[in-house]
Amino acid sequence: MKSDKFIIGKQKFNSRLIVGTGKYKSMLECAKAIELSGAEIVTVAIRRVNITDKKKPLLMDYINPKKIQYLPNTAGCFNSKDALRTLRLAREIGGWKLVKLEVLGDKLNLFPDMIETLKSTEVLTKEGFKVMVYCNDDPLMAKRLENSGAIAIMPLAAPIGSGLGIQNKVNIKIIRKQTKLPLIIDAGLGQASDATIAMELGCDGVLVNTAIAKAKKPYEMALAFKNAVIAGRQSFNSGRIDKILMGNASSPIDGII
Repeated sequence: MKSDKFIIGKQKFNSRLIVGTGKYKSMLECAKAIELSGAEIVTVAIRRVNITDKKKPLLMDYINPKKIQYLPNTAGCFNSKDALRTLRLAREIGGWKLVKLEVLGDKLNLFPDMIETLKSTEVLTKEGFKVMVYCNDDPLMAKRLENSGAIAIMPLAAPIGSGLGIQNKVNIKIIRKQTKLPLIIDAGLGQASDATIAMELGCDGVLVNTAIAKAKKPYEMALAFKNAVIAGRQSFNSGRIDKILMGNASSPIDGII
């Protein structure tokens, strides 16, 4: 497993778990949960997380960007214009070019607006950004995002923060089959077993925020997700048995007493 690296662009990571930095009770709790999760990438909502006002607690004081990869995202953006401005600001502030694009279509379900998302991906790619894209689980749109220059496809499992788990395994399998890009389940996971299922479907990684931050015991849940991702990846790499309709005895029947 040591040689089984998680590669995004040209960067290599050991952990396939990406963790969000929002919704925790405090930055201290956030930092501890991330440490326990073993995550090497954390998402940062540029419009919501304090990374510039030194009069208030700074995320950098708790999570060292020299040790953990910050992944600026556009959470809270509902059109291409706002998303582009947010990521350009992230580049100016921290020099970040590896980014997560998320353009939402409505405030109730928080589904992605794929028209605005595709348009934003094309612009950001031309500007030199390495774009990881939050999207719906539509295989056709996922392919369009790949063709537009995205470096990772991040379909939702279910609505953001819902905890429903993966609702459309078939589409995830189709997207996996048709793309060579990193496939990362993003949004809607509720428990560690959801992460294992995602990895067993062939996903390269999972992104989790609410399921850890809002768990009754965030630290325990962070550890659970860490182990679940590892187990799911090992299971996928091991090659599962074929599904059959009839029973098949574990022990041979030849020479039975």
